Amino acid sequence: MAAGPDPANGAVSNHRRRRFDVRVVPHRRRSPFRLRDWRMSTKLATVLVVPSMAFLLLAGVQTSTLVGRTTALNDFSSQVGIGRQITAAVHQLQQERDRSAGELGELRKGGDRQTAANDLKPLQAATDKAIVDLSRAAEPLADADASWRVAFSEALEAYDQVVDIRAAIPPAVLSSETILGNYHRAVGALLDLLAEPTPGQNRPALNDAVLRYVQLARVKELSSRVRAQLYAASRAGAYGTEDRVILADLRGQQLTALGAFRVAATSEQIRRYDETSVSPMFLVATDLEERSLSSGGASPQVLPSEQWWSASQQRQELLRQLEAGVLDDAVRLAEEASDNQLRTTLLVVGGVVTVLLAALLISLLIGRSVARSMRMLRSQALRIAQVELPDALDRLKTVTGGVPRIEVAPAVVRSLDEIGELAEAFVAVHRSAVTVAVEQALMRRNVNAMFVNLARRSQVLVERQLELLDDLEREESDPDQLENLFKLDHLAARMRRNDESLLVLAGTDSTRRWNRPVGLGAVLLAAAAEIEQYQRVRIESVADVHVVGHAVGELVHLLAELLENATAFSRPDTVVVVTARVEAGAPLIEIVDRGLGMSPAALVQANEVLASPPAADVAAVERMGLFVVSHLAARLGVRVRLDGGEDGLVARLALPAVLLAAAGSVELDAPPSARMLAASAARGVAGQSGAARQAAAPMLGGAVRDLPVAGRPPGVGVPRQGRPVPVRAEDVLTPAAARGGGGGWYSRQGPTAPVVPAAAAPPTIPVTAGTNERGLPVRVPMAQLSAVTRSAQPMTAPTRTDPDPEAVGGMLSRLYSGVRRAEAEDTTEIPVPPSGGHDEGGRRQ
Repeated sequence: MAAGPDPANGAVSNHRRRRFDVRVVPHRRRSPFRLRDWRMSTKLATVLVVPSMAFLLLAGVQTSTLVGRTTALNDFSSQVGIGRQITAAVHQLQQERDRSAGELGELRKGGDRQTAANDLKPLQAATDKAIVDLSRAAEPLADADASWRVAFSEALEAYDQVVDIRAAIPPAVLSSETILGNYHRAVGALLDLLAEPTPGQNRPALNDAVLRYVQLARVKELSSRVRAQLYAASRAGAYGTEDRVILADLRGQQLTALGAFRVAATSEQIRRYDETSVSPMFLVATDLEERSLSSGGASPQVLPSEQWWSASQQRQELLRQLEAGVLDDAVRLAEEASDNQLRTTLLVVGGVVTVLLAALLISLLIGRSVARSMRMLRSQALRIAQVELPDALDRLKTVTGGVPRIEVAPAVVRSLDEIGELAEAFVAVHRSAVTVAVEQALMRRNVNAMFVNLARRSQVLVERQLELLDDLEREESDPDQLENLFKLDHLAARMRRNDESLLVLAGTDSTRRWNRPVGLGAVLLAAAAEIEQYQRVRIESVADVHVVGHAVGELVHLLAELLENATAFSRPDTVVVVTARVEAGAPLIEIVDRGLGMSPAALVQANEVLASPPAADVAAVERMGLFVVSHLAARLGVRVRLDGGEDGLVARLALPAVLLAAAGSVELDAPPSARMLAASAARGVAGQSGAARQAAAPMLGGAVRDLPVAGRPPGVGVPRQGRPVPVRAEDVLTPAAARGGGGGWYSRQGPTAPVVPAAAAPPTIPVTAGTNERGLPVRVPMAQLSAVTRSAQPMTAPTRTDPDPEAVGGMLSRLYSGVRRAEAEDTTEIPVPPSGGHDEGGRRQ
């Protein structure tokens, strides 16, 4: 059983989408290689990332270059700094070599070997200690530069040879040139290691600084070798054959190295050298060295060994101090260059990082702003498309009075860029759509007003037609003619139901009202009386339930549409069975027919329409029955569902608890919709036997006297009359005509005695039907119209005399004879309406 929407609980149509966060899916597949298919966030990220990556690449290359320079200068500074340990090791090695040269000369003259070994041990220990300090200082630089590492390895190998050759000095088994040559190679390797640091290109100042202390170290080395030659000669007591040549060569190399130093040295360093060269200790050693020079063909003088060693030792110390000062200048320059380069690198790297972070921050802010505007615009567009615009359309569709003012929300994006303009364009589109919807609502309201006016006028005409038929039926005594009048009466009642369908189509409430509860059986009987083939309706069992008065008219209309649909699309030799029972505390009405039925797809579609009433359109007019049922069910809160039966269709109606009421305490007149069913039943009873008529008469009489009358003041009842069982619909529907009581919407009875009606003018005081639960008067619709239309009636009613009993008996005899002739006829089939045809109540879905 389908549950229709409940307007009281604020239910909405389930065909409307209420979610505005639905992702809009493109109609074709998105390709990651197509630029125009990329998401906006991807495009923004690409636009921001590509320049950033290019900048980062260039900055990385520049930073890498700067870091390489910084590393090179740092290594250069470390290599220059280790020159202190190198020069210290060279100085100790020079001391050991020069002393060893003198001891060798002494040993050749026959000196004591043990004394020589003891004199050399302190110098050898000092040299080993200097080499150990150098190795320890060189460990961090082992992986710094490959060329420096190779030079250092060569220096250590040369020193190892010196260590090995030391054992050959006391026995003097080797020549002095061989032993001193190992010392010369070790000192040369250390001097090469001292000259190894290179600051790189475009660093002439640093190159000159290295060249200065290297040249000064060579000057000191040549001076040390001259000292060794002269000391060996002084210890031996005479010069060797090659000593003069060696001394001359060494003095020439010393002058060359000194000239190179003076060329590369700064003025301050030259000044310090000049001051050192004129010091007394330096001059003493120079004067002694000049004595060893040959002049005028005379042999060079052999210098006193101890005096020469003391004077030369002092000169070497002065050169060592000068060498240390020049080396300190180079170390200071190297450290300043390294620090400056490190500072420059850090500044550049910091600037690059700052610029990159600033660019990324600005890019993120801009991208976030654009993406946020796009998300807000998308959210607003979806909200407009799926919430605001459908809600506005629904409000305009369901409007009954004046058209409400629809407020269009402003654009959520307030920027002045293209996105803001696009947001304003969306709002303009929304405003235009709402304007069009308002115009359509105005047009629809005007069309509905025309429908209502036409339906009201048609209702007035139909009511007048029914009143005229009432008069004709009361005056007619011919059964055949009376049957034709009944048919006209029935067609007029169906025309009135068609007018009420037009009112439902226009969204207007029905004018038929009650102010008292009505039994459910009477409601079913009244609904059956308003269809064409009412003879085929069988009400089998009805629960003792009463319906509130204000819903009776619309419930009768709803049931009549379903019954019309069941009889029109079922075989004429079948019956439509109606049952009403209470199930789970709620009344359930079932209408079962044995007809054409519906396909499963058509059933699903029809149940969707019944659950969610559609808007009025051309399709609704073509299928008015289903449209009227869905809207009436939604208005009353009745749940209607169509299901397939054994041979036809089953319509199930579940009445809500709000439509139920206790039984009324006063019996009132019946509505006109029960008139035709009562007349049909009366004609059927007339053709039966006397016993059957006696059994059916109380049911007919009681079934039509339980309905209230809208327009009669509350508390006014209609007493039962002890008149014969009626055999015509008019006799059933006019039990109160002789009382002159106020008629309701169905009351069309004429006067039963000659009376003069009042002037045909609208009443000055509105006709009311009592008061409601709030104490306010309940107006009776069309009471003024009926008062105005009575002016078309004759001012004086025709006199009416009661028929003679014999005439009545003759009339009944003719009626019975006509019934017997009808039963004797061979053709008893009723023509079936064409399949798919329309009727007043709608069309089978």
